[in-house]
Parts: sequence; C-alpha cells; structure tokens
Amino acid sequence: MSHPVWDPGQYLRHAGHRARPFADLLARIPALPTAAPRIADLGCGPGNVTVLLTERWPTAHVIGYDNSPEMLDKALTDHEGPTPGGGRLDFSPADARTWTPEQPYDLIVSNATLQWVPGHADRFADWIAGLKPGGALAFQVPDNIDAPLHALMRDLAGTPRWKGRLADVLRRTDSVHTPSTYLDRLARLGCAADVWQTTYQHVLQGEDPVLDWVKGTGLRPALTALADDPEARDAFLTEYRDLLRQAYPSAPYGTVMPFRRLFAVAVKEG
Repeated sequence: MSHPVWDPGQYLRHAGHRARPFADLLARIPALPTAAPRIADLGCGPGNVTVLLTERWPTAHVIGYDNSPEMLDKALTDHEGPTPGGGRLDFSPADARTWTPEQPYDLIVSNATLQWVPGHADRFADWIAGLKPGGALAFQVPDNIDAPLHALMRDLAGTPRWKGRLADVLRRTDSVHTPSTYLDRLARLGCAADVWQTTYQHVLQGEDPVLDWVKGTGLRPALTALADDPEARDAFLTEYRDLLRQAYPSAPYGTVMPFRRLFAVAVKEG
C-alpha cells in the first residue's frame, strides 16, 4: 500500500473527537524520568494534539515526526516554536517504519498512526532501546477494522467495478494486533505494560458525518488512488455514502458512530 495523500483541513474537521483518545492516553502515563523531558510524537499530523504534550509537560522539548508534507506544513505553520512553560515544540520529517531515536527520550508517543505502519510491533525494540530508564512508550490506535465503516469500504472496493483500482490500497484487516499480543511484546522487551480498549460513542453532526469523518482518515488511500479520475472518485463516494447512511442512521440529536480504540503504555525498567 502506497502512502495516501493527507488533507489537514479534512482531518481537523473532527478535531475534538479525534483528540479525546490522546488526552485519555496521556492521563495514564506516569511521571517521566527528567524534569525537562525530551518527547517524540510519531505521526504528529497537523500538530493539534502534539500541543497537548506541552501542556502536560510544560518544560519539555517535543519533536513531532510525520511523513506527510501536507501535515508537516500545517504543524510548522501553526505550532512550532517556544512553549509557554519554557519548553519547545519542533517538527521534522520521518517515517515510523524506519525512524530510530537519535538520542535518549523520556517518552515516545504515537496517536492513531501505527495502524498505517506494517510491522510496527517489530519496531518496539528499537524505540524502547531509545528510552531513558523509567521512560515510556505510549500509543493508541483505532481498533475497529471490523466496524461497518471499514467493512463496507472493503466490500465495495472488492466489487467488480472497483477491485481493479482499490482492492489492494485499503488498510489490511490485520493492521492492528490484539491487546494480548501488544502486552506480550512489550512485556518481553522489559517493560511494565498497561494495555486496554475503549469504545467511544461519538455523536456526529451534519450531513453524512460518518463519511465526512472517514474522508479524513481511513478513506484517504482510496481517495488518493482515484485522485486522477474525479468522476470515478465521486461515483465511489456516492455508493459508499449510501451504504453508510443505512449502517449509521441519523437521530434527532445527531448520528452515533461507535468507535473502539486500543491503548498501550509501556514503562521501561529503571
């Protein structure tokens, strides 16, 4: 699967809902080894949640890494520079598939990114080796590849009309492991690991809000693959939209989209 082209504006349309799991993840991270910690955010996107790290650890030097030029441009423009608590926020290009800490970190975090990184569990050893004793690796990923928004997308992409262009571009069903797999991997690398799941009941507003949501994330590979054929792209979106309307009916107060996420916090032995 090639890298999708990301749209920061579309992604940020649901920024509040998307930021909540990161805040929940940060709440479970214990005290870091140093008073002015060094923190890496892998897959920082437009930087809007990376800022939360500087609020939790005001004196930290936080470096956000991403492989999307569009996302990095947005992050650099909106967020780079000194922070109010005396720390600093920087952004740099990097790919989580190959990134290795260049110096010890107190904390390496990743928010809704590792599901896009094949073999990401094999990277844990390098990342944990790059932590200071008592430092932490913390991440959260969507854990809903079996949910209707993904299942319907895959089913549609596999139909005769679309499979030639889309069957191999979407996220694989094994892109996220089970909680027990992550716990075992992290514990065997010498960490005290805490792994859990949460299902959010997001109440979305507006017309076709589930489609609007997924256009910022899971649908990006399909949109990228069809970018050179606007007519086909619009036809695919119309078919998918109609399926989503049946799977996620609207109510007077909005459209409910259940969304399960998986969290892990692994603290390196001191």
